[in-house]
Amino acid sequence: MPAALAQDSKQGTEEACALHWKIEQFHRELKQLTGVEKCQCRKARMQRNHIACAILVWLWLRAVAKEKLSSMYQIKTSWLSERMRQELHFSALMLFA
Repeated sequence: MPAALAQDSKQGTEEACALHWKIEQFHRELKQLTGVEKCQCRKARMQRNHIACAILVWLWLRAVAKEKLSSMYQIKTSWLSERMRQELHFSALMLFA
């Protein structure tokens, strides 16, 4: 067993807990930011495709957040609010056209 995962010392335990926390954080962000759990597909291949797309979105959010020195949650919120503004503007144009 690698030294980092052995819990026979204080340092080993701290490293194992840090690794477990990163995994928990990844799962929470993946579910909250991408909607990975909302897949209603029945076929295994479609489910795998949905999960793969969700992970790609998570990676994109992470890269943009790192680039802009912001959180992934802020990036998603700002992207969605900008998209909503565009949608409302387009709807208003179509309504009065």
